[in-house]
Amino acid sequence: MRRNLLRQRFAEGRPIVNAWLAIPSAYSAEVIGHQGFDSVTVDLQHGMIGFDAAVPMLQALSSTPAVPLARVSKCDYALVMQLLDAGAYGIICPMISTPAQAREFASFCRYPPGGGQRSFGPARGLLYGGADYFAHADAEILALPMIETREAVANVDAILATPGIDGIYIGPNDLCLSHDCAPAPEPADAAMAGLIRDLAAAAGRAGKMAGIFCSGGEAAKGRVGDGFHMVTPGNDVALLSRASKAAVAAVRGEGAAAPTSKTGY
Repeated sequence: MRRNLLRQRFAEGRPIVNAWLAIPSAYSAEVIGHQGFDSVTVDLQHGMIGFDAAVPMLQALSSTPAVPLARVSKCDYALVMQLLDAGAYGIICPMISTPAQAREFASFCRYPPGGGQRSFGPARGLLYGGADYFAHADAEILALPMIETREAVANVDAILATPGIDGIYIGPNDLCLSHDCAPAPEPADAAMAGLIRDLAAAAGRAGKMAGIFCSGGEAAKGRVGDGFHMVTPGNDVALLSRASKAAVAAVRGEGAAAPTSKTGY
């Protein structure tokens, strides 16, 4: 089976730079996948993407060096299974707040008899992963629950200790909202900023991966310094908007700095 290079980078202590796609386009997925990102996440929660659009995007990513990931809209057995069968090498799942929810999510990503309940029928998984996909999928596929609520913060150590869970992914906007702060990828509130760093440290203590969505490249670099292993420097919409604004400003001689993303999901 094709190795999941994200696991290798994590084991070697090298940061993972992850792209994030909200636009339902196989062409843009292919372009992004060739830009040097270690992984590319197809976002079915807040992106404008359904399963029928996600499949050709995963196919396009297969032609690039990037590892294909997907974020589901919710912890749904059928959708997780479909995306894994379609060739995703990892699933990011929102709003996981308890160990029981983490166990259920992990079971969707793993085959029996090792504690999973994933149904057999890997389809594109065989094409992308290889003929021995079934024998090695449980060891290669990543299951990353999102930590976005007060309850999740209180349970983070137990969530990280859940068999089949490979790490956590921080949703900073919803985490801020759950703590009565304005949503922000890099919150100015000192307590929130400290909480986010504490979550990265918890993952480190558990020997698990910590990921987070950021407003841009410089912010993502700072998060690596905070102990995060996977950083997402904005999504395709933000990158497109920034580049477009910068081009217009350059033509008009305005010299305005391109704005950073205000989204952090």
